[in-house]
Amino acid sequence: MDRKTGTIMIVAAGILWGSMSIFVNALTALGMTSMQISVSRSLFTPFLLIPILYKMDKKLIAIAPRDWYYFLGTGIFSLLFFNWCYFNAIKASSASVAAVLLYTAPIFVVLMSAALFGEKLTKKKLAALAVTFIGCVLVSGVLSQGQSIGTKALLMGLGSGFGYSLYSIFGRYALAKYHSLTVTLYTIMFCAVGSLILSAAETGVLLPAQLFTAKGLGIAVLMSVVTCAAPYVLYTSGLRYVESGRASIYATVEPAVATIISVTVFSEQLTLTKISGMLMIFLSVVILAKEK
Repeated sequence: MDRKTGTIMIVAAGILWGSMSIFVNALTALGMTSMQISVSRSLFTPFLLIPILYKMDKKLIAIAPRDWYYFLGTGIFSLLFFNWCYFNAIKASSASVAAVLLYTAPIFVVLMSAALFGEKLTKKKLAALAVTFIGCVLVSGVLSQGQSIGTKALLMGLGSGFGYSLYSIFGRYALAKYHSLTVTLYTIMFCAVGSLILSAAETGVLLPAQLFTAKGLGIAVLMSVVTCAAPYVLYTSGLRYVESGRASIYATVEPAVATIISVTVFSEQLTLTKISGMLMIFLSVVILAKEK
């Protein structure tokens, strides 16, 4: 594999993450809360990955006990913290405001990667970063809606962006020692346990009753494959060949894809502002792809 293949894998991961709204809307319609949906997304993924790893090489399932902190970082400090902050940012403001603040993540990744891994802050990378963020602002529609951002929403939104960014950082350390599938498996296992605890504290029940219906179970399992197992395997694998800063920018195709889905599937209005935002996001990918 090379950087080109890694780039394709990361962009593919962003596309799959962009389909999240389809499953979230379906489970919300069944009466599930945000944290219950988070549980549903991560709970089944280990059961999907373990048989794959076992068939490939059962040694891939094992990790050294002393390395637990890698996955505390990717699973709890990143995935779980990001989910918790993101859902609270939505409650404190709106989905559009939360989405803009979430996509401060590439800024954190680029700066931390420069400090920790010595990745160069090139002019093209900084230009792509600026174009990406402006594109995300336009796609969200937050400017046209004229929404204000309160202190809680701001802190939670920035927290979600920071948590989201940590996966690229902790993931790179874990990949120095473990296979990408192993990293994905333990990341999601840690996240699933943490999500169960938070969901139980919020609702008073360990698992939502909707998961014990054929429809709820089917949607949850499909969501686990499409928005969790597959994209995290692709993204983690891509991190082996692509700089963390680049990877985080490539993955911002997610909001553009989410907008396309909202228009085609949920009949939401497609404005010139959103079109401009999507084009800017795709432009940032092109800018980085042309940089050697």
